[in-house]
Amino acid sequence: MAAARGLRAGGCYRRHPLASASSSASCGSGRAAERGERPDSVGLGFRPPAHSHSDWIGPPDKLSNLRPVIFYVPPEESALERRLREARQEAQASNQRFWARHNRAFRQEKEEFIYSRLKAKGLEMRDESGQKATLNAEEMADFYKDFLSKNFKKHLQYNRDWYKQNFRITFLMGQVALVRALRWLRRRKKNVEQ
Repeated sequence: MAAARGLRAGGCYRRHPLASASSSASCGSGRAAERGERPDSVGLGFRPPAHSHSDWIGPPDKLSNLRPVIFYVPPEESALERRLREARQEAQASNQRFWARHNRAFRQEKEEFIYSRLKAKGLEMRDESGQKATLNAEEMADFYKDFLSKNFKKHLQYNRDWYKQNFRITFLMGQVALVRALRWLRRRKKNVEQ
């Protein structure tokens, strides 16, 4: 994504303040951000420098595999800009919850499937050398097909919610961009008149 800049610090990327956040997940920046402080980033293992004026993208979460974002809160954030930031944070938190639950269920069901297939073959979870026993690709394809079929409605609902959230974010981003453009034009007109 062009929004992520080349700056890298401890697995974190700085993102341009005007960049889109359609792929986000929550970083716990709520109250600290409201007080104008940098979020604590509890559990993320990183914290952006206090002088930063950009969003920061952290390393992938262990459960969801999503890269959390710590959103920059400008000192004079307007009500509209705050609504946009909060919508982005809500979308990020929602994505984090869904994918953490989904991935946990996937891993658990996969282990149960492998165990049941190995047991049916009369094999143990580990072979004689201590290596974890595996199934071939065709057997695993059965699991993947069943898992996707069983979770079809969840994925469909997630996609609907994802589109709703992103249309809302896009609409708010358009409003913020329009307000900023009008503010810039007013300033420019005022400077020309002087």
